[in-house]
Amino acid sequence: MRNYWYGFASALACLLILTLFLSYTDGGAEEAPPSTSPREGESARQLPQIVRAAPLQDMRLCGELLSMDNFDLRERLDRELLRNVYWHSSTLLILKQSRRYFPTIERILAEEGMPDDLKYLAVAESALRNATSPAGAKGVWQFMPATAREYDLEVTSTVDERYHLEKATRAACSYLRRYQDRFDDWLLTMAAYNMGPSGLSGQMERQGGESFFDLNLSDETNAYIFRIAAFKAIIENPREYGFYLNEEDYYAPLDNYYTEEVTATIDNLGEWANERGVSYRMLKVYNPWLVNSTLAVGREQMYEIKIPRN
Repeated sequence: MRNYWYGFASALACLLILTLFLSYTDGGAEEAPPSTSPREGESARQLPQIVRAAPLQDMRLCGELLSMDNFDLRERLDRELLRNVYWHSSTLLILKQSRRYFPTIERILAEEGMPDDLKYLAVAESALRNATSPAGAKGVWQFMPATAREYDLEVTSTVDERYHLEKATRAACSYLRRYQDRFDDWLLTMAAYNMGPSGLSGQMERQGGESFFDLNLSDETNAYIFRIAAFKAIIENPREYGFYLNEEDYYAPLDNYYTEEVTATIDNLGEWANERGVSYRMLKVYNPWLVNSTLAVGREQMYEIKIPRN
């Protein structure tokens, strides 16, 4: 009798495990894989996931055709698509933040007569975050301090306008326009933004190449244009790449504020914010370029600070 109950319990446990396994492997996918039976030589117990190749098709970036008929272009784009399609958390955050930052960037690009696709360069540079690189570049457009000052962005102990989205985007337009005047090609201009114009010109001369696609550059710059193209493809068609967001999932623009002109030094920004009914934290969220707890204002200087409305 003991052996009978032991055998019965063992059979029941096996049945329960099999049921749980089948429900786990079949329950999460929107559609069944092409075949549920293992091929010859494959294990019958496979990981419960479906990993597909990213869709590839001809596309344009700043008006330049990326043709999938060219196997080299196709594979380079494929590599960057796969890296970002399957880097789920990072790409999902970029998608969420795109609705917050793109309206401002798109407006300024249009006002400056620049291609709208340059907004994806900002994604490749910083993932739309006020990031700091190991070399010290900062902000959505990743300016180094000297370059920032060259393009009229203030960088001091209390103000860093590399974090000022509107001003940094204007500076990036001027910076990119300078390279476009030199290379007369937007893909080369973006490559120069990544590696510097002198290095790019030297490689073009040595290699005899006139198109970005003809050049063999550093691994970083070789991938750079295709990373920008990959972000464009994913952000424009997220569901095609497996990212499903509802409207409420996107981060809203920070556009509910009024501005106050400041012409005198503020010794304590926390107190200054509280006097206006906002927290120090919210003041910094709306004005990330305020990088200290004080604001030094020189003679004949004026700053516009955004005050979020309650």
